[in-house]
Formats: sequence, C-alpha cells, structure tokens
Amino acid sequence: MTIKPGEKLPAATLMKVGSEGPEPVDLAPLVEGRKVVMFGLPGAFTRTCSSAHLPSFMRTANAFKEKGVDEIICISVNDPFVMDAWDKSTGASDAGVTMLVDPAGEFVKSIGLDFSVPAIGFINRARRFAAVIDDGTVTTLNVEEAKGVCEISAGETLLATL
Repeated sequence: MTIKPGEKLPAATLMKVGSEGPEPVDLAPLVEGRKVVMFGLPGAFTRTCSSAHLPSFMRTANAFKEKGVDEIICISVNDPFVMDAWDKSTGASDAGVTMLVDPAGEFVKSIGLDFSVPAIGFINRARRFAAVIDDGTVTTLNVEEAKGVCEISAGETLLATL
C-alpha cells in the first residue's frame, strides 16, 4: 500500500559513499524535527532521471531553502558507488541535493513506491515521486503515473505546493 499524506515515514537505513567507502545512513535523524523534500527515481544515469528529474531539484534547491526546507534528498535503488559517480558527474551535492541509495529497494517497498521490470534489470526500483516531509510525516506526495516523464514529480511542481 502506498504511503499517503498524513502518514509517518517508516524507519529505514539508506547508504552513501563516505570517506572510507559505503556507509549506512539512518533516515530518522534526517527527517525528525525538520522539513525535508524527498524525491525518488528509477535509476542513476537513466534518461529521464538525468535529463529532467534530478536537474529540476538542482535548479530549485535555493528556492526550496527559501521556503524553509532543511534538506533535499534524492533516493534511488542503486549501489552507493553508482550514486556517488552520478553525483560527481552532475554536481548534485554541490547544488544542494543529498544523494542516498536504497540498495535492495527495501525502503521504497515499505512506502509502496516500488516497481519491477525484470526484462531491463529493474528490480524493486523506485517509482518517480516527490514528497514534502515535515517532522517525519508526509505532507505532500506527487507520484508520476506515466512512464518516462517528469511533470508532477518535478522540483518546480513540488515547489509550487509550498
């Protein structure tokens, strides 16, 4: 079942590449007592994710901060090394986007925003979504229904809800 506005995010451990390699990131401290924008996408280096979704949040990062957002988090079901390489190639962190991975898709499954297309190697990937989370509770959730587009889940669209 898909998480809905008014519901709390479940506990989750995500990952990133730290100074000594892959390291766990507890989601709870990132969202508790804070206003966070979180967006999920099918995969690093994929077409729409690279050309539209991630860039939309890089463009709007400062505007979100002006609206009181403490952090913007991008989540993808990839390994931490791929996400780190994508971050470095796009400059996402420098633009104000925190890049985290859900290696086995456990978090996206727990919030009901997963999908699989085994024929192309997508197993338990994140559906394209964007959310505002206030103190761990989802207040806005925009989920893209059409494949290969980034409209309702774009940074500009979510920014307009604040």
